[in-house]
Amino acid sequence: MKRFKKFLLVLLLLIIAIGVGLCAYIFHLKPKYEGELDLKNIQEETTVYFDEFGIPHIYANSEKDAMTALGYVHAQERLWQMELLRRIAPGRLSEIFGSVALQNDQFFAGIGIEEASAKAIAKLDKNSESYKLTQAYLDGINQYLEEGTTPIEFTLVGVKKQKFTIKDVYNIFGYMSFSFAMAQKTDPLLTDIKNKYGAEYLKDLGIEGEFNTTRIQISKEKTEEYSEIAKSVAAMLDQSPIPPFIGSNSWVVGPHKSKSGKVIFANDPHIGFSQPATWYEAHIVTPKQELYGCYLAGTPFPLLAHNRDYAYGLTMFENDDIDFYQEKNKAGDPSQYKTPNGFASYETRKKVIKVKDTSDVVLTVKSTRHGPIMNDLIERLDKKFPIAMSWTYTKEPIQILDAAYGLSHAKNKEDFKKAVSLIAAPGLNVMYGDAKGNVGWWASGKLYKHKEGVNTHLILDGSTGNDDITEYLDFDKNPSAENPKWGYVYSANNQPEAIDNGYLYPGYYLPEDRAKRIAGLMDAKSDWDKEAVSKMIYDNTSDVAVDVVKNLISNIDPNSISAAEKEAIKVLKSWKGSNNLEDAAPTIYNKWIYLYLKNTFEDEMGKENFNLFLGISVGKQVIANQIKNENSVWWDNIKTKNVKETRKQIVSKSFHDAIISLQNQLGNTVSDWKWGEVHTVEHEHPLGKVAALRRLFNVGPFNSPGSNEVINNLFFGFNDEGKYYTKGGPSTRRIVDFSDIENSWSILPTGQSGNPFSKHYDDQAEMYNDGKFRKMKLNKEEIIKTSTKLIFKPKR
Repeated sequence: MKRFKKFLLVLLLLIIAIGVGLCAYIFHLKPKYEGELDLKNIQEETTVYFDEFGIPHIYANSEKDAMTALGYVHAQERLWQMELLRRIAPGRLSEIFGSVALQNDQFFAGIGIEEASAKAIAKLDKNSESYKLTQAYLDGINQYLEEGTTPIEFTLVGVKKQKFTIKDVYNIFGYMSFSFAMAQKTDPLLTDIKNKYGAEYLKDLGIEGEFNTTRIQISKEKTEEYSEIAKSVAAMLDQSPIPPFIGSNSWVVGPHKSKSGKVIFANDPHIGFSQPATWYEAHIVTPKQELYGCYLAGTPFPLLAHNRDYAYGLTMFENDDIDFYQEKNKAGDPSQYKTPNGFASYETRKKVIKVKDTSDVVLTVKSTRHGPIMNDLIERLDKKFPIAMSWTYTKEPIQILDAAYGLSHAKNKEDFKKAVSLIAAPGLNVMYGDAKGNVGWWASGKLYKHKEGVNTHLILDGSTGNDDITEYLDFDKNPSAENPKWGYVYSANNQPEAIDNGYLYPGYYLPEDRAKRIAGLMDAKSDWDKEAVSKMIYDNTSDVAVDVVKNLISNIDPNSISAAEKEAIKVLKSWKGSNNLEDAAPTIYNKWIYLYLKNTFEDEMGKENFNLFLGISVGKQVIANQIKNENSVWWDNIKTKNVKETRKQIVSKSFHDAIISLQNQLGNTVSDWKWGEVHTVEHEHPLGKVAALRRLFNVGPFNSPGSNEVINNLFFGFNDEGKYYTKGGPSTRRIVDFSDIENSWSILPTGQSGNPFSKHYDDQAEMYNDGKFRKMKLNKEEIIKTSTKLIFKPKR
């Protein structure tokens, strides 16, 4: 008995020791929010106040000191995120994740972002402020890398620490630019459809811009399965540990439309959800500069920001800046390809990809005058039909660092506009408002033209020169509006009005739902204030969906429906288009829409291509428009021989199947089919995919309001399961009110910190889900009262 008691005592002491050790380890891993630290290369003492949500307010006597401190505190919260982001473009994820990331690495290593970065860096002015401040920021990151605690992810995955360089900054911007582009998901699929079924099948898809009726106002022969490109790229972006940029809303209320007579700025960029969230907020104050900004991990200047003088943000332009060209090899000599001036040799370069726990992979990349050959980078593409990718980002001078610096340091509207003009890619709608009453937006990007009749939504002929770019447009021809007479500017990824003598710029514009809703709400009111704008930025209503429902119901025979179906029709008829947690209508609507799309398009496309189609702009645009065309060729199911299906048959079958499916899933009581039960969100950390680590790293799940293509755009993909897992949405919601600048509002989807042991890892998640906000504080006295203090002292 004594021996047994002694054993229990030892066991208890061991458990206590392990518990104490674990607590000490966790405490050691937490970010440092108070106290004093020595920091090399700062000239004077720099103070960082962390407010109650962990936002750093950095007070320094020089901007260089402030940027060094920013790099340090940014790294202590987001070093793991920085590490992942810098690895994507050069193809270095396999070093830490192994062969599971190899396909992703081969693709990104091949498309030339790293080479374009090196070329841009070689041309930088090393004496410029943008360069010096970038180096100070990187110095702060690297000091944390050397002296700070190692993130738990580094330990679990086995990441070797390496210094950050300016090349990492450019590679991060490069990945961001690629994730904005849409052609790689769309053009190959549309070409495949055209080659298999003919041009008539493309007419109902609105690829000439005919569905984009709500436009942003300006005041001014092949057998290859091309869709393999689209499927592969879409899968890589979906499976990436860093989410792609998707869309966005923004509107800027001019003085004549606001209650105070001052500008109100609103912006919510839509990005795939992840944990940690995309943006890191920081407030910098020096004798010459003040800025409150949202920063991408590993980048020194914010892409969204404001101060007492002006505010800016962005949405995706959705312009076409990638073209695919089919090249023709010389007969008997695959080392050469045809050009308008005869045959030319492929350029080749080799890339070595290091793969964890196995041998290196040597990638040989061939390029033509248009760009890299996709067949070398994507599996399952026939080498006999080489496809080259021409991308503006790697072809035009990259001045993104100077642009980001210029946006964040503009002294007036003209300075700001000049900075926008430096961005060749990605295409962005850059939104602006200031304390003087100016509002504006400018589309960034180097826009270009082809010969009339060339459809850039299809794979082009690379051999003759007939499909080549014929003209690049000057920036002053880009879509824009400054202080328009209607009193506001907005964008929601919809098509701008025609430019340059009626030229409607091609792109991958999203449905008009959000644009129509924003314009309708803005036009109806002239006394906007911050509270009203906050309700609008969380608006869950689609007026377009209500019209779609009417068209769907008109195809149903009321005499051939069950009692449950009658109840569902009744719910839909009374629906005002809202997507709130308690609503049943969006549950019915989305199931019906999915089955209508599936029964209409999957027979021609096949399952994989159909799933791809659902996620691209064409598949979203078609919902409100194809249903109106009784004679659409898509209604007929090509798999049913000697039978030609009609619109009424397809829509009716889809409705009956939808109700049966919902009964099986949610029960027979229609009022129980609540949207919040099927529309959920979980913010996933890359390591949260491991079941044992999910609760530590992931945030959620939560029942989620919002939907696809409403202002509160919490978007999801369709599936047979009938559960709508939110893929992404507003990466921040910001409202800057120049009548009360010190009390402007923001919210992040989860929290400021990427450290799972920080209290700020998820302390905004429920607020975000409920449509609430917190202050973006500018008042120093208020900041001091509500903050902890970390002092950086010069290390001598």
